[in-house]
Amino acid sequence: MSITNQSNSAMQPQRSQEGTLLHVVETLLDKGLVLNADIMVSVAGVELLGIRIRAALASFETAARYGLDFPAGTDRDTVAWKEAIEQKDTCPECGKRAELAQLMNAYCPWCGWQSAHSKQVESGGAAELKQSSTESEKSSESK
Repeated sequence: MSITNQSNSAMQPQRSQEGTLLHVVETLLDKGLVLNADIMVSVAGVELLGIRIRAALASFETAARYGLDFPAGTDRDTVAWKEAIEQKDTCPECGKRAELAQLMNAYCPWCGWQSAHSKQVESGGAAELKQSSTESEKSSESK
């Protein structure tokens, strides 16, 4: 009895399309990368040289979100700085970034997607408006 492997093609390595250099750089800037290294050179148990390296690679937005220090003289009153501090998130529909408060409470400015929370607020607001108009009609009829 011989056994043949019919799923031979499933065993072949495949390259993901998201593994491009652009995707890697975008992920690094979005999530950030911090390197901490302590290098010590010693001879016969005597430390001769000690180097401490700390490096961060991140966008201003990510660095501001995590509270990383910026070089002295960084102008924090610019429009770009204020935009970097605003909390943003990615729209699940179109994948573009927008202000978090707008995505959660209103809609995506790029594609119009609405979160479940904004739909609930919208329908709840309509129900409250309808209820208040009904109450005002009843009060005007009783007069």
